[in-house]
Amino acid sequence: MIDETELWIVADRLRDAERDRVPIPPLVLEHPGLTADDAYAIQLINIRRRSAGIVGHKVGLSSKAMQEMMGVDEPDYGHLLADMRLSEDEPVDAARFCRPRVEIEVAFLLGDDLPGEECTEEDVLAATAAFAPSIELIDSRIADWRISLADTIADNASSAGFVVGASRVPPKEVDPRGIAAVLWRGDEKVAAGRSDAVLGNPVTAVAWLARKVAKFGVRLEAGHLILPGACARAVDARPGDEFRAEFSGLGDVRLTFADAKEGGRE
Repeated sequence: MIDETELWIVADRLRDAERDRVPIPPLVLEHPGLTADDAYAIQLINIRRRSAGIVGHKVGLSSKAMQEMMGVDEPDYGHLLADMRLSEDEPVDAARFCRPRVEIEVAFLLGDDLPGEECTEEDVLAATAAFAPSIELIDSRIADWRISLADTIADNASSAGFVVGASRVPPKEVDPRGIAAVLWRGDEKVAAGRSDAVLGNPVTAVAWLARKVAKFGVRLEAGHLILPGACARAVDARPGDEFRAEFSGLGDVRLTFADAKEGGRE
């Protein structure tokens, strides 16, 4: 563990890295005693001092492969803020980020609050108003994505942005475990997977999230958007890229990045 002063020092470094688009070395190099609980405390410091409201949460490390790579046995989570919401109709400037990547996810739109530490998968399905197609934009304020578990948690689980497609499908109309997803960059298929890549069932990830955040005094509320984890590998995003994600039974969603000139870079 690290002390309160160090928590704020690390939080300041991450805030400055995001503001200045200048990645920093892994936090654990300078703070080898940094624990997951410390990292969640750092995450909350930076969330609480941002002006944008919380509109939801995301689950990270939701595949067994990622957990094994990180040496952990459970996912992590981050907050989604109103100023992270992106539009299908407006190109994103890649220069706003350090090293952006995109992931395809089945979004959960909550119609009711979820219980906390006793939350079950049945509770999640009962509270979910609809599933929707989504693309999450992830970014790391840690240089070259050289992240440990503590690094990514402190960095708000590498959250940066998200876009949600127009389709809304009630849970009873689709099996959340069997949604096939494909990500296209222009005419090239760059990633593909299924929703059961997320802990075998993305509903399981949302129930885990509700229980986990309750330990930190956080609740998943009606109106919140929940991103339960990626159906496929993350793909680097470059100026000029045009992404389209297609989900069986859910429709599609698009995310475009402005070319270098449009984004202000020659």
